[in-house]
Amino acid sequence: MSDGSSFYITTPIFYVNDVPHIGHAYTEVAADVLARWHRQAGDDTWLLTGTDEHGQKILRTATANGTTPKQWADKLVTEEWLPLLDTVDIANDDFIRTTDERHEVNVQKFLQKLYDDGYIYAGEYEALYCVGCEEFKPQSEIVDGTGEYEGQKVCAIHSKPLELLQEKNYFFRMSQFADRLLALYEERPDFVQPESARNEVVSFVRQGLSDLSISRSSFDWGIKVPWDESHVVYVWFDALLNYITAVGYGQDDEEFARRWPANHLVGKDILRFHAVIWPAMLMAAGLEVPKRVFGHGWLLVGGEKMSKSKLTGIAPTQITDTFGSDAFRYYFMRAINFGQDGSFSWEDLAARYQAELANGFGNLASRVVAMVTRYFEGIVPPAGPYRDVDLHVQEVVRTAAADADAAISRLAIHDALTAIWRIVDELNGYITEQEPWALAKDDAQRELLGTVLYTAAEGLRSLAVLLSPVIPAATAKLWEALGVSGELGALTAQPLRSAGEWGQLPAGTEVNGLEALFPRIDAEAGAAV
Repeated sequence: MSDGSSFYITTPIFYVNDVPHIGHAYTEVAADVLARWHRQAGDDTWLLTGTDEHGQKILRTATANGTTPKQWADKLVTEEWLPLLDTVDIANDDFIRTTDERHEVNVQKFLQKLYDDGYIYAGEYEALYCVGCEEFKPQSEIVDGTGEYEGQKVCAIHSKPLELLQEKNYFFRMSQFADRLLALYEERPDFVQPESARNEVVSFVRQGLSDLSISRSSFDWGIKVPWDESHVVYVWFDALLNYITAVGYGQDDEEFARRWPANHLVGKDILRFHAVIWPAMLMAAGLEVPKRVFGHGWLLVGGEKMSKSKLTGIAPTQITDTFGSDAFRYYFMRAINFGQDGSFSWEDLAARYQAELANGFGNLASRVVAMVTRYFEGIVPPAGPYRDVDLHVQEVVRTAAADADAAISRLAIHDALTAIWRIVDELNGYITEQEPWALAKDDAQRELLGTVLYTAAEGLRSLAVLLSPVIPAATAKLWEALGVSGELGALTAQPLRSAGEWGQLPAGTEVNGLEALFPRIDAEAGAAV
C-alpha cells in the first residue's frame, strides 16, 4: 500500500517556436505513465508540463511570421501544444506558460533574492551564442563548419553558425557552487540518472564552473530584471524556475511545501541545465534541490535525432490517426529502454501492434470474455480447487506486479512493461494448454472449466489495473467488459500496488461484450479495418 508520499514529476517546458513531434510526445507519455502509476498507487501525485515562450529564438520566429512573440506563442499553444496532450492522452495536473503572471512575478522575486544576497553582479561578456540552444556554447560544443558554413564556428547540436555576442550582462556566481554540486552527486548517486548521465555531469563540473550570464540587453522579449529593466532575464534562468513557480513558490508556501522537490524528466541534450545550473540556483536561494534529474535518450529516425530542421520530425497524429493513442503510448514505453537512445521505425511499430497488442493482449481479452459468455451465460464462474498449474498463474501475476512496481520506482518503464507482459504470455499459454473449449464438451469437467475461466478472468482483472497507466483507453474498455465497476469501483480507483493479490474479481459478476481492443490494421490502407 502507499505511504501517501508526494510524487511531483515534470516534463521540460517546450519551446513554442515550432510544432511538436514524437520526441516531445515521448517525454510527455513517459511522465504521464509514471504519474498515473503513482496516482493510482495512492501517492500525492502532481504532473506538470508547459511551454517556454521567452527568448531570442521565439522573438525571431514570431518576427519571421509577421506577428508579436505573445501572439505567436498564444497561437502555437492553442493550436499545437495543448492539442498534443489530448492526442497522446496526457492526464496532467497543471500546464504552465512562462508568460503566465504567476511565473513572471515569482521569477523576479527569486532573482531579486539572489541579487540581494550577493549572488549576482554586473559584468561584460563576449562569447559565441547559439540561438537554437539559447546558450553561450562551451568549447566542447563548438565545431568547425563544413559546406555552406565552411570557415565559421557552428553549434555541434544544431549544425548552425554561432553568433559572437558582446554585451554588458548580469552574472550568477555559479562558480562558487562547484564543490557543493560535486558533494551532492557523491552523497546522492541517484540524483542524476541514468549512470551515464551522472558520469557526464560529474566530469563537466570537475573541469570547473564559470559564472553564468543571466541577462540580455540586446532584445526585450523576456521577463524584466527587477532592478534594471533595460535587461531581460536569460531564457534558461527564467524557464528552469517554472518547476517551482507552478507549485506556489513566492505565493503559496503550503502548496510549495506539499509538492517540492520534484522528479525532472529531461532530454539528455538539456541535462547540464537541469543537473548543474538548476541545483546551483536552488542552493543559492536556500531551497531544496530536486529529488532526481533523469536524462532520457533521443528518439532517432534514420539514425538521426528527431528534428524539424532536418526533416526527421514526425507529428504524433501521423501515428495516432492510424494506430490510436494507446498503441503510441505502449510502443514508445516498451520498445525503448528508458534512458537510452531509441530508433523509431514504422515497421517495428506495426509489428509490435499486431503481435503484442492485437494478438497478445487484445485477443486474450476477447477470448476470455467470449468464453465466459458462451460457457457460463456471461457470469464469471467460481473457481474450484486450485491445481499446481493454477497456482503457478497466481504466482506469475503476484511476482510480475511487484516487479513492475519496483521498476517504476527506478523509472524503468520498459522493465515494468516487460514484467507485466509475463502475465499476458502466461495466460495465453495457460488457455492453450487447458483447452477450455474441450473441457466445455464434458459435463464432468464443469468445475474445472470454471476454475480455468475464473483464473483467466482474474488474470485479466490484474492486467487491466497494471496496464491502465500505459494504455488507459483499452483497459477502460476491458474493465467495462469485465463488469466489475459496480462491485470494485472505477478502474482508476483500484489500488495499483495490490493489483497482484489474487481473488479480487467476484464470482457471479456479469461480463459484457467486448469489441476488439486493437483492431487489425490494414498496412497498405493505413486504417483500422
